[in-house]
Amino acid sequence: MAFKMSTQKSSGKISEVTIGTGDKAIKLGGQNVLPFYSFDGDTGNVQKVGVEINDIYPESWIDCYKEMYKDVANDPAEWAKYVQDNTEADFVCLRLVGADPNAENKSVEECAEVAKKVADAIDLPLVVAGCGVAEKDGKVFAKVAEVLEGKNALILSAVEDNYKEVGASAGLAYGQKVGAESAVDINLAKQMNVLLTQLGVKSENIVMNVGCSAVGYGYEYVASTMDRIRLAAFNQNDKQLQIPIVTPVSFEVGHTKEAIATETDQPEWGDNEKRTISMEVSTAASVLIGGSDAVILRHPESIKTIKSFISELA
Repeated sequence: MAFKMSTQKSSGKISEVTIGTGDKAIKLGGQNVLPFYSFDGDTGNVQKVGVEINDIYPESWIDCYKEMYKDVANDPAEWAKYVQDNTEADFVCLRLVGADPNAENKSVEECAEVAKKVADAIDLPLVVAGCGVAEKDGKVFAKVAEVLEGKNALILSAVEDNYKEVGASAGLAYGQKVGAESAVDINLAKQMNVLLTQLGVKSENIVMNVGCSAVGYGYEYVASTMDRIRLAAFNQNDKQLQIPIVTPVSFEVGHTKEAIATETDQPEWGDNEKRTISMEVSTAASVLIGGSDAVILRHPESIKTIKSFISELA
């Protein structure tokens, strides 16, 4: 008797979200099966890979990163152009760390000006992340959404303390996409989506940032949360969770001990650059298998490896 492979059909489907404009625009989501399960159904759009750049010189980054981007890291627009021309990135993520009130405390206007220059310098879609201080990010994101009108950028991310300000400006007034950020919990993820949709932001204009940790740092919580989110979206047809996921891997890996410890401090651990690439690749591969539709990385070799990984599985 010939072998007949059984398939598992799902009633739910992830919404499709477009970021960027023109030929370089990317689409996330659209699948009705678990990641890379092409034998069960439609896998939707291929997962995407972005590169993190900063609005200020990245003093806290390890030497191999600073050396790699040394000629452009003082100019975010040039840095973004370099990423576009010299890596396999699908999009650029501008992280506005200079806005942090506890550091350089750049003004809202300064941050918006940087974002506009970066967006004008590239054809790739732009993702804009904040400094992590909700009150300041809310004000910065509102202005950034305004100056980027027409760019269809992703503002990453709205949190419970600023979602009204971010959702109203980015998602409603200026036609950007909104990231809904939560802290590795299915109920918190769903709550943020509900809050934004109740505000009036359409689900096709939302992506989820459900949280991340580097492998070895409580990653099992990330894995179980992503599993529960995707299974609820597919098998329970939970429309509030049928939204693509973007995971900023580099934000977490960039400060882990294994990635940043120098060879002088930890000679038995081997080459510093190889370690940080390994941490990025391991974490990115894990979240992609878990359900993420896009990851954000730093190292070009990490990008190349993950792009190959996606291509082989997809």
